[in-house]
Amino acid sequence: MRHGLITLERMGLSTDLYELTMAQAFLEAGIADRTSTFDLSVRSLPAERGYLIAAGLEQALAYLRDFRFWPEALDYLERCGHLKPEFVEYLGSLRFTGSVEAVPEGTVYFPPGPLLRVTAPIIEAQIIETYLLTTVTYQTMIASKAARVVDAAQGRSVIDFSPRRDHGPQAGLLAARAAYIGGCLGTSNVLANERFGIPIFGTMAHSFVMFHRNEEEAFEKFAQSYPGNPTLLIDTYDTVEGARIAARVAARLEGDRRLAAVRIDSGDLLQMSKAVRAALDEGGCQDTHILASGDLDEFKIEQLIADGAMLDGFGVGTQLGTSGDAPSLSSTYKLVACDDANGDETPVIKLSAAKVSLPGRKQIWRRFDTGGHPTDDTIGMVGEDLDGEPLLRPYIRDGHLLEPVPELDTIRQRAQHQRSALPEGVRRLQDAAPYTVENSPRLAALVAELRTRERPRTR
Repeated sequence: MRHGLITLERMGLSTDLYELTMAQAFLEAGIADRTSTFDLSVRSLPAERGYLIAAGLEQALAYLRDFRFWPEALDYLERCGHLKPEFVEYLGSLRFTGSVEAVPEGTVYFPPGPLLRVTAPIIEAQIIETYLLTTVTYQTMIASKAARVVDAAQGRSVIDFSPRRDHGPQAGLLAARAAYIGGCLGTSNVLANERFGIPIFGTMAHSFVMFHRNEEEAFEKFAQSYPGNPTLLIDTYDTVEGARIAARVAARLEGDRRLAAVRIDSGDLLQMSKAVRAALDEGGCQDTHILASGDLDEFKIEQLIADGAMLDGFGVGTQLGTSGDAPSLSSTYKLVACDDANGDETPVIKLSAAKVSLPGRKQIWRRFDTGGHPTDDTIGMVGEDLDGEPLLRPYIRDGHLLEPVPELDTIRQRAQHQRSALPEGVRRLQDAAPYTVENSPRLAALVAELRTRERPRTR
């Protein structure tokens, strides 16, 4: 059955065709084993972004650890018509034997330095490009969006409601993970709880209410069925009346059970929240929270709070799981160094207009003030002695993972700590203050040297 889901046996095929055709040419030319270094980075921040949060490294490392072409994939490649039989046979024994340095997940990141660096035989480093780009870029994008939404909520809870709006189930799973790193309290995605232990939350749909004769029957049945403290959706008909009915049902809950929250999914959230708060309080539900949902983003949430909305939390779906205002990052995976015929490492540069790459193996150093707040970053060459804390750490050597990846909660705490240390202007939702990122003098000199050296090759 061709269900279209990516399985481990076909993971090697999760690449672009040109990665394989280039790899085949490398092998035929006898240079497949030459060591090369690639940087995965982001060229620039999207509009209205002051920073990004690095995410997706755990999945990238797992992919490299298990990288291989299984018999099912090799059978397909033999038939696809783009590869030669001897190359397909070669792929059967290919494994990742290189090294990886990366910015730890949860780290605040400013372009254009490397998020991740791969050093490996060129044939290995080339084929893995597509998977690394998609998993690191997507999760970095969503974690960064989630952080903005969480900042806008000013301490109120934010829950990822995006699975039904995400671009497929795999995206939904990774979106929940990235959103949790970015600061969301949890997700509605059950698989994310099973896979990653992310707290899950749920309410009810309008269909449940509409299926019953009236709201009170629907609320009663749901509350009886749910073993914990229920949350009821109250805007199917009349929102304020729904709140009153919810309060009556809450009064009949037995034992120490209570009505945890009500959810409003439509209408004037500002006015409705105030009216619902009054109705709940009058009905004895002073401790019941009000959760809002319905095409929310950081800008709407910020405005609702500024206007005095009586809201305790937000379920954010479409705009979070698709990063609606900035649905992509200008991420790249560029060759920055390779061994020549003598085995000597040579830095290389791309000189395309507006897409100039930074050559050589690099590190990012971050400086802090006396209060522990980051002040600026310097991108320099590996081996330089520069002030600050180096951000890229080794994770794989000679194809072997050096240490277990941190627990997800540890990554989330790192992100929260680093975000809280940022200057307030950098965290602004609009017109964010710029953060200084400079090249070291040595890197700047190398860029200038290679510009002069490589310019004749463009003619």
